[in-house]
Amino acid sequence: MIERYRFDRTRMEFRKVTHSAGYVLGKVLKYFLVTVSLAVVYYAVFALFVSTDSERELKEQNAMYRKAYERMQAREDLIEDVLEGIHVKDDGIYRQLFNGEAPDLEGLYPQGLQGSVDTIRAVDIVAYTRKKAERLEDAGKRIDGNFAEVMAFIEEGGVLPPLSSPLEDFTYQRTGASIGPKIDPFYKVRIDHGGLDMIAQQGDPVLAAAEGVVSEVTMASRGLGNVVGISHEGGYVTRYAHLENVRVAKGQKVAAGKQIAQVGMSGNSFAPHLHYEVYRDTARLDPLHHFFASVTPDSYMKMLSMSLNAGQSMD
Repeated sequence: MIERYRFDRTRMEFRKVTHSAGYVLGKVLKYFLVTVSLAVVYYAVFALFVSTDSERELKEQNAMYRKAYERMQAREDLIEDVLEGIHVKDDGIYRQLFNGEAPDLEGLYPQGLQGSVDTIRAVDIVAYTRKKAERLEDAGKRIDGNFAEVMAFIEEGGVLPPLSSPLEDFTYQRTGASIGPKIDPFYKVRIDHGGLDMIAQQGDPVLAAAEGVVSEVTMASRGLGNVVGISHEGGYVTRYAHLENVRVAKGQKVAAGKQIAQVGMSGNSFAPHLHYEVYRDTARLDPLHHFFASVTPDSYMKMLSMSLNAGQSMD
């Protein structure tokens, strides 16, 4: 206990006043809190009205970044508008040429796991990866088996079909309608389309899809127009139509990749393109299935999607 004395005026004497240690501790704590609060207030006022060199530099950088972000945002909006315009224009061209909507290739392949990385559980990732690995392993076994059958077929004297594209650097974006019922571009009625429309520029070189002998050269102003047919080993025949001109003669032997003509729009052709057909023993085949030597599996899938979604042919 701490002893203190206080003068009592009524009794005219000093009386002893006693304070506990808790009382004294409370007083000290109160003064401490007041001092700390004043220090915080002084610091806040100082920080609010007085900037250091580092703070001024950071503020200038933030202002610069803000302006740069606004410019980038404006450019992004402009690019989106331009891309949207191109998309609409492309859809219009596709609709005019093929009488149908352009296929959405973005949704061609399943995305698998949905959601952000932070929201996917580890057990789901493991299960998804295991299933995908099992599917890839099964696909690899099937591919190995197919290759084994192909090699055995070749060793036994079998002949491979024409597997090359008749146009150089052909991309899936230029794939038109393939075989099957399609809308005629002139009469707007459904017809049986017998080949693959390969969009190209007039005058582009047309190449022999495989080694063979020219078995047909037709020059006409109607139907398929100028046509070249090549007979290959194994009973295969390839035909190239709507040609601008022909550079081979009937009975001539040609090597794979040799230029035999140029792309045109002879006959009943809606626009410059190559109408390409493949037959085996008079049976009509889908030419897209004979591009394995010229395109990647991804391009083949996209070509297949484009050809199936094309409702109108170009001849």
